[in-house]
This record gives sequence, C-alpha cells and structure tokens, in this order.
Amino acid sequence: MTETTRAQGPAVHEAILDYYNQGKEDARLRPGGAPAGRLELWRTQDVLRRILPTAPARVLDVGGGSGVHAEWLARDGYEVELVDPVALHVEQASRLPGVTARFGDARSLEAEEAAYDAVLLLGPLYHLPERADRVRALAEAHRVVRPGGPVVAATINRYAGLHDLLREERYFDPAQRARTDAVSGHGRHGTESGLFTVAYFAQPAEVPGEFTDAGLAPEGQYGLEGLAWLMGGVEDWLDDPERREVVLAATRRIESEPTLLGASGHLLTVGRRQP
Repeated sequence: MTETTRAQGPAVHEAILDYYNQGKEDARLRPGGAPAGRLELWRTQDVLRRILPTAPARVLDVGGGSGVHAEWLARDGYEVELVDPVALHVEQASRLPGVTARFGDARSLEAEEAAYDAVLLLGPLYHLPERADRVRALAEAHRVVRPGGPVVAATINRYAGLHDLLREERYFDPAQRARTDAVSGHGRHGTESGLFTVAYFAQPAEVPGEFTDAGLAPEGQYGLEGLAWLMGGVEDWLDDPERREVVLAATRRIESEPTLLGASGHLLTVGRRQP
C-alpha cells in the first residue's frame, strides 16, 4: 500500500534524492552484491533479531530505502511500515509482501505518539549533516515509539571512507586520497567527492549524546562489519556457508568492544524510550 502525497516537513537535499534515484541501493545489500554490503545485511539481521521485541510487533522503518530490511522483517512476522523521501524507494518497497510504504521525512513523521513497538533509522542519520537535524529525527523516533520500546539507528563511522578506498586500492590515487582525507578529518561528505552523496561520518562516541538530547536512554552500540570487511579473501569466506558463520561469530564477539567500534564501516546505536 502506498500513499502518494509527500509528508510536509523539512526538505531533503536534492543531491541525496538524485543519488538514490539511480536505483543502486536495492542491489547493494542483497545476496550477490558486494561482500561489504552482504556482511552489513547479515550483521544487521543478527543484531536486530536480538534487540527487537518478539514478533508480531509493529515496526516503523524510517528511511528504509527500497525495503531490503523491511522485507525480511515482514517474513519474520513483524508488521512493518516504511517511510522514505525517495519516490523510487517507496515504489519498490510498496511491492513487498507485508510492507506498507509511504513518503516521509525522519524529522517530521506522520504518526501518532507511541504508535510503534520499535523504530529503525538505518539510513537517515548519516544523511543529516547538521546535529540539530539528527537530534530532531531521533526525537521523532522517541515520540512515536512506545515506552520501553527500542530505537535503533545506523551511522557511518568517521574513517569508513578511508578504509574502503584503501581496501579497493583507490586510496593510492592522490586526488582520491586528498578528498577522502578531508572527509575523514571533519566528518562531512559532499557530492564534490564523487564517492557518495551529502552525508555525515560520525565518531562512535558522539552518537549516544544525540540519543540523550532526543530523550532516549542509550543502551548499547554494535559495530557491524568489525575488521572482516577489510580483509582479503572475505568474499570467498562469505560465499562458503561454514566460513560465513565463523566470520559472523567472530564479528559478533567484538561487536561492542569500545576500542574497535570505529573499525566497522557502520555502527548501530540502540536507545529506549523510558517507561
């Protein structure tokens, strides 16, 4: 089911819409995609299945893209509603069984207070460069989740771009290296880099403070890819079911080690609305 009117709220940067209207996001996390994307998907599933309330429960997937996560959550028995500011994503997600998709902005949700058992923000925070906007999105999640319910938000770690380009051997190009180092230094990523779109790359330690300012009680942080995404041979490991389980278990073992949180490309931070 799709609503065809946009939620009224703050404008989403045009460069972000242009980037995602290319349609590449849907394939990034699915089986057959790049190793880092598959590892991100499997580890996100691993963490969320331990944190979310038992199905059936009502889950709001804010900025849920084409519905890659909404799809498996619906298969797990959850009642999933997805909001996203990209028309293509809403169209794609609306085709998924058990998923309701509509236009929406993380900073201005069209939902009643305490309407959901859990709220996910697995994309919005790293596309909101201003701290006030990130806190606003988290405050909206706090408003619409029931007391005691979890809010789970993803951020991209500050040095993810540097690690990624080094792994791909593009960091040896002086121009690429200069642009990447500039982003790594202050966290803001713009379209002029040619590598991504408007984004904010966070330090793990700063995210809980944004949760607190939004009224949420921080509960834990989970590095998704650990160091595995940077290792040669990881694609073959993930293609082998037995080795894949070893990689996932090893990554789970260090997922909340404070000294290693920033080594992952993506970080999940969990907070709860207090009863």
